[in-house]
Amino acid sequence: MNWTAVAAIYKFEMARFFRTLLQSFLSPVLSTSLYFVVFGSAIGSRIQEVDGIEYGAFIVPGLIMLSVMTQGISNASFGIYFPKFIGTIYEVLSAPINFLEVVLGYVGAAASKALFIGVVILGTAALFVDLPVAHPVAMILFLVLTSLSFALLGFIIGIWAKSFEQLQLVPLLVVTPLVFLGGAFYSISMLPPVWQTVTLFNPVVYLISGFRWSFFGAADVPVLVSLLAIGGFTLVCLAVIGWIFKTGWRIRD
Repeated sequence: MNWTAVAAIYKFEMARFFRTLLQSFLSPVLSTSLYFVVFGSAIGSRIQEVDGIEYGAFIVPGLIMLSVMTQGISNASFGIYFPKFIGTIYEVLSAPINFLEVVLGYVGAAASKALFIGVVILGTAALFVDLPVAHPVAMILFLVLTSLSFALLGFIIGIWAKSFEQLQLVPLLVVTPLVFLGGAFYSISMLPPVWQTVTLFNPVVYLISGFRWSFFGAADVPVLVSLLAIGGFTLVCLAVIGWIFKTGWRIRD
């Protein structure tokens, strides 16, 4: 393993993050805080508790997941797409490093950014509501796995995309709706039985449910199923990336 190459890519990507701190950091924090204020105040005044949990605290795990997922995808997709766009990707491909080291550098940086933003949002939310953490180890595990898996997905999207517009398609048109329909702002037990069954086909449900369980000890689906879902998704993304580098799809075109 060429850790020098991994560190070089990682440091370069993190430096870009801090150069654009206003866009990369403050924007998602402020937008998530706005979600928190609007949903917590407007809906929270009508719904006092969900499953015995104060509504303002109940929505925090969903808001954190929303930011971590979208930021993981956005940072990783842009990180690999921009070298493709300007042609420097060929310098990376010709360097004496394998695809795993390339992925570690780009995905590690994107996951670090998403994780950092998630932690800041968690600290910000704790200023507004009482936010207990029943299972801190599980909370960190879900946060790290979600950051990593969606950064891997973003890496795939960055290779697939042929324009900057396509980079935003999946976060805006797929991930965000799935989060809103995945129990971020409500418990799926509040839905009619038919819609509860339909909602279980939404993969984001398992991530939000497991992450919420780490805070309050309450979940819509078994925690083990949530861990298997996020672990399986991570392995699928790794397999797809391995195939991409093996075949050169959208890289050597």
